[in-house]
Parts: sequence; structure tokens; C-alpha cells
Amino acid sequence: MEFRNADATVTYAEQLHTSHDGPVVLMNQFNVDAADVDTFLAAWREDAEFLSQQPGFISTQMHRGIGGSTTFVNRAVWATPSALATATQSPQFRAGMSRYPSSAVATPHLYETLEREA
Repeated sequence: MEFRNADATVTYAEQLHTSHDGPVVLMNQFNVDAADVDTFLAAWREDAEFLSQQPGFISTQMHRGIGGSTTFVNRAVWATPSALATATQSPQFRAGMSRYPSSAVATPHLYETLEREA
């Protein structure tokens, strides 16, 4: 899987290692070839199962563009960037990267919540 940065001023790797101590929202956009959608989703489900058992995990949801789109967005909430970094840098998680199709492109970025809906 290829990884791209969403922001030219700060990389995802830099975000993972900031001193931010509150909850963060990971928004990770994926693009994949149509022929690879099932393989991609199977790999993501395995990762989601593993990550849901890691310290600091709060929740995750996968979204797919409508109309036959092959663009997906994962929204995951973590207690801190360091909790996410620890989970995704584990050997178990890293080994799972080989399950993703080569056409998959991920664009992860971390956000903090500024305002909530009423």
C-alpha cells in the first residue's frame, strides 16, 4: 500500500509524535482499484479487529463513496496520538500491511475536535 500525506506542512508521522494529549480523530482516505475492493475491505476488517483491542482505541467507522465509488474513508477515534502510534507500529499490525492490494493508496491525517453538534 502506498501512503501519502494530506498536508504539505505537517506529515502524518510528525502528527503521531506530537505532544498532543487529548483525543484525536484519524481520517484516512483510501483509493483502490475496483477489482481490489473485496481484498481491501477484508484487510481493513482484520486491522480494525486488531486495533479495537489496543489501549487507547475508542471507535472506528469505514465509509464508502456512493455510486460505485472506490474511495473509502476510515474515521477512527483514539485517546492520544501516541496510543495510535504504538498500536500501528506494533509488529502484528505492520505484518498485516502485506494483505492490502498494491493498488491501495492511503492518505491518513489526525484531527482534533473543535466544535460538536448540538
